[in-house]
Amino acid sequence: MIYPWNLETVTYADIEQLRYEVAVLPVGAIEPHGKHLPYGEDFFCATAIADRSCRSANEQGARTIRLPAIPYGVDSNLLAFPFAMNVRQSTLNRVAADVMDSLVHHGVHKLVIFNGHGGNEFKSFLREHYGRPDIFVCLINWWTVGGDVGRELFTHEDDHAGEMEASVSLHLFPDLVHLERAGDGSTRKTDFRAINEGWVQITRPWHLFTKDSNAGDARLATAEKGERYVRVSVERIAQFLVELSATPYDERFPYGTQFA
Repeated sequence: MIYPWNLETVTYADIEQLRYEVAVLPVGAIEPHGKHLPYGEDFFCATAIADRSCRSANEQGARTIRLPAIPYGVDSNLLAFPFAMNVRQSTLNRVAADVMDSLVHHGVHKLVIFNGHGGNEFKSFLREHYGRPDIFVCLINWWTVGGDVGRELFTHEDDHAGEMEASVSLHLFPDLVHLERAGDGSTRKTDFRAINEGWVQITRPWHLFTKDSNAGDARLATAEKGERYVRVSVERIAQFLVELSATPYDERFPYGTQFA
């Protein structure tokens, strides 16, 4: 089946009939998510939520295209676990920049990097490419979109493969979730108060920080919680994509003419 918002399914004949204003690039990671969620968790979630958001936006009149996802992410601190696949941030940035150049060549001047992995840090990429006259690039970390709803739904702090991620996964791809294998998601503190309080930052070695790469208790996860969180997030992302698609790209973009 052909989905006009999904570059993977359209044909050249379809592309000749379509004009896109916004491209959405999902980026994930391949890494362990405890013993209950799949290695492709970040890649699967980013792709699925981006796809639903683009579909909803286009049904409201937007012209968005969801690009094929980049499955790999920055995982240097999980390499102690088997088959965690690490790609340097500088490599991701170069790939994203090449994709951006291709989009400009094809007449698309708005790019949304749709991130599904906390280890990917694209803020420096946004700063590096700020000021280009030919493209606007922005970043969405999908797990932050419905933060207010998440605080109502999820009773346990979720750092990695916990209640929120497991709930979303139960909704999106329940056949890949094995909740009966989930542990309590407990973690260790460092020996340094400053690090534990957060005002000294480190890259956490996850084989020391966690029991099995899981940080956060997933055992209270439900598909119903995941469905509500995804629904709210998709509604908000789709609305942004509608506005982004409709707003002319000019010298003031993304700001208007009035000061608050």
